Amino acid sequence: MIALPLPYRGRFAPSPTGPLHFGSLVAATGSFLEARSRGGEWLLRMEDVDLPRCSTAAADEILHTLEAFGFAWDGEEVWQSRRGAAYAAALERLRAARRVFPCACTRRELADSAIAPDGAAIYPGTCRDGLPSGRTARSWRLRVGDARVGFDDAIQGRIESDLVREAGDFVLLRADGLHAYQLAVVVDDAAAGITDVVRGADLLTSTARQIFLQQCLGFATPSYAHLPVVVNAAGEKLSKQTLAPPLDARHPAQALVAALRFLGQAPPADLALAGVDDVWRWALANWRLDRVPRGPLPFPVA
Repeated sequence: MIALPLPYRGRFAPSPTGPLHFGSLVAATGSFLEARSRGGEWLLRMEDVDLPRCSTAAADEILHTLEAFGFAWDGEEVWQSRRGAAYAAALERLRAARRVFPCACTRRELADSAIAPDGAAIYPGTCRDGLPSGRTARSWRLRVGDARVGFDDAIQGRIESDLVREAGDFVLLRADGLHAYQLAVVVDDAAAGITDVVRGADLLTSTARQIFLQQCLGFATPSYAHLPVVVNAAGEKLSKQTLAPPLDARHPAQALVAALRFLGQAPPADLALAGVDDVWRWALANWRLDRVPRGPLPFPVA
């Protein structure tokens, strides 16, 4: 019997640490159009697992902005802050399989470690074979071993990653008791049946870790497409940390057309003067993932 492909299911997963900006709009637009153009579902997940950095007000503003820009998602929003039991269960499975170990290291103790491409310290393996005498566990880490992960990204091409050299044994349960982003994303994508992940290339360095964790938990691996990163005039990724201006919900059509141009879709010049519904009709009729550039690309200036 030939297995039929699963129905397409994508998602957009903003972190409610502030308002959406143009980089967020690019990610939302690309993931939404790819899902809808393939007759699939598009889910919304609030990645508020890092509770100290997130706020209800920011989440409400994100929902309002998405609605003002004409985005419509399937089903109810998922909130990571309400899914701690699912993350704890996954971590317990990994403990039972001896795939994780307790770690006593502090950030200061890891300050001299090599730095990964995403700026994090590469774990040197200090506690891998047991906690040092007199020390207690602060976090739990996944054993990477000699894992190498390769995958074909629909935009960025073939990606090969040596996890030992690029990440080391990475944290799944933080010292503050919160579950780490990598664990939460993997568990949530599996629970939602996500088949395709379309997101910004700033998360490309996380993908190999997530695929390895999927393998450890016996989860299916989605297909990936990483959209070009938006950078400011200084070449920095457009983000809340680099003071990216928030989206203006009063003029959604203009911003959507700018996002389409950024994604290589070449909308007509007068489309920015149309209504939001007209922009989406054109976008859905003309969307082509193979036109999306790799990037990074500068923030468009009006």
